[in-house]
Amino acid sequence: MPGQQPVGSEELRERIRKARRVFVLTGAGVSAESGVPTFRGGGRTAVWKGLPFEVISSAGMVERDLPAVWEWFDYRRGVLEKCRPNPAHTALTAWQERFESLTLVTQNIDGLHAAAGSRGVLELHGNIWRARCTRCGARADVRELNDRERPPGCHECGDPMRPDVVLFGEMLPADVYREAAAAASVCDLCFVVGTSAVVYPAAELPVIASRRAYVVEINPEPTPLSELCHEVIHGRAGEVIPAL
Repeated sequence: MPGQQPVGSEELRERIRKARRVFVLTGAGVSAESGVPTFRGGGRTAVWKGLPFEVISSAGMVERDLPAVWEWFDYRRGVLEKCRPNPAHTALTAWQERFESLTLVTQNIDGLHAAAGSRGVLELHGNIWRARCTRCGARADVRELNDRERPPGCHECGDPMRPDVVLFGEMLPADVYREAAAAASVCDLCFVVGTSAVVYPAAELPVIASRRAYVVEINPEPTPLSELCHEVIHGRAGEVIPAL
């Protein structure tokens, strides 16, 4: 638009021009712009059939009532089927061609980055469209499983499968986190988008990046992470990222 102010500082624009290794961490704020509900913290989605979110989405519930866990996640997938990637997702996909190296790490489980065309996304909390065997660890696309069988049986060993997401009481997948931390440690430009990054160990990634990189936060409001960042841009990811 004529007369539109540039996004970010001149220093940031110069760093973008020179950047070789870029690291991006995205959170719930990016997905929210596609209409993805957080399913936690309020509203009608705070409980599921009388069970609080942190109970139905827990490791203990997998042990106690795996069919109920599947029912809950089937409902969530039904909501997500209507959601589409937004301009933030598509812009980040384009960034993979723009920079020599781009590592995209997300705390979201909705698969929207991949749906937008991003490659090699590091999913810290798993993916709601995948299932994982409770015994052998084999994975499968939920959309390719029999939706009348809950829990579905593993195609490798026959044991029951579970949603391949990180639940309350579980650790992040160690291999995915190690790869993310390694990329954060060598980047020269880091963007933290749509997340306050206060939940560890994901919150450690911007700290690791800040030891050598210029760290930029993109969020509509200040967060506890803001003080760590070299630059903070207040705005919606779907507007700011394409403008950069």
